[in-house]
Amino acid sequence: MTKTNLITGFLGSGKTTTIRHLLAHKPADERWAVLVNEFGEVGVDGALLAASGALLKEIPGGCMCCVNGLPMQIGLNALLRQGKPDRLLIEPTGLGHPKQILDMLTADVYQPWIDLRATLALLDARQLLEARYYQDSNFQDQLAAADIIVANKIDKLDAPAELALSAWRQESLGERTLIAVSQGGVAPSLLDTPRQNLRDLPAHPSHTHSQAPASVLAALSLPEHQRWRRHLNQGQGYYGCGWVFDAQTCFDTIGLLEWARLAPVERVKGVLRIPEGLVLINRQDADLHIETQSAAPPDSRIELIHYADSDWNALQRDLLRLRLPERN
Repeated sequence: MTKTNLITGFLGSGKTTTIRHLLAHKPADERWAVLVNEFGEVGVDGALLAASGALLKEIPGGCMCCVNGLPMQIGLNALLRQGKPDRLLIEPTGLGHPKQILDMLTADVYQPWIDLRATLALLDARQLLEARYYQDSNFQDQLAAADIIVANKIDKLDAPAELALSAWRQESLGERTLIAVSQGGVAPSLLDTPRQNLRDLPAHPSHTHSQAPASVLAALSLPEHQRWRRHLNQGQGYYGCGWVFDAQTCFDTIGLLEWARLAPVERVKGVLRIPEGLVLINRQDADLHIETQSAAPPDSRIELIHYADSDWNALQRDLLRLRLPERN
């Protein structure tokens, strides 16, 4: 049986960063797998996790619990049958609802295959201060479904956020565990905590995304001889736009970072080729985290998400201007 954990959390709470940390500190003799789901179709999280050494399946373009669970079943079955991992980490989109996923993982058909352990919910306590977060049904249910609450980005909390976290803890934590970390620094041993939170979550029939079923089974790719393409996405009150560029496209480093910092959107996430190699960009509101590596990626991918429709054409125009001339 494969030990399995659901790693939930709203947009920008730090799920992918946490999974990267866990994979970097996993037992050397174990084989781990990740089933990752994204709001957009360009597959940025897959690119971020590609060098981790884990078995990886992506479900881009919406929510893995939608379309009657078909995308999740396909990815889950492939990992369990082909990879036979010791542990499986499942990362739903930040706009995903956990009930359908947990119902599927506890279904009779998966009992011989899955040993479901604790569900972890990542929480950026600053989001408790904004109604558009804490009043969101997915935000609430992700926290309600968790066995362990991970208060992430604890180093970035100011006094109001600390008070909000303390109030939430007194009102909603109950007998569950809460740990405080920065940069997703969760100990892998925590994943072996037994599942104890068996509360019945409400179903949300309106929880749907705009994609067609076929589009959620593979990340966006480039047709032959096409240099770049974009894809728009919408669902759960959020809008997204993602771009993928071929391996020959290289961006001006300073210009790209400024574009990512100033883009008038809530969420920016990308893995892009620059003259120095590659840059990982992760921005939630004003928090911008960048990481550079010497190895260049096979292509460049970036995704923007916002709670309102945006001028994607203007953002695209400015991004395209940052492409560097190709070297002979």
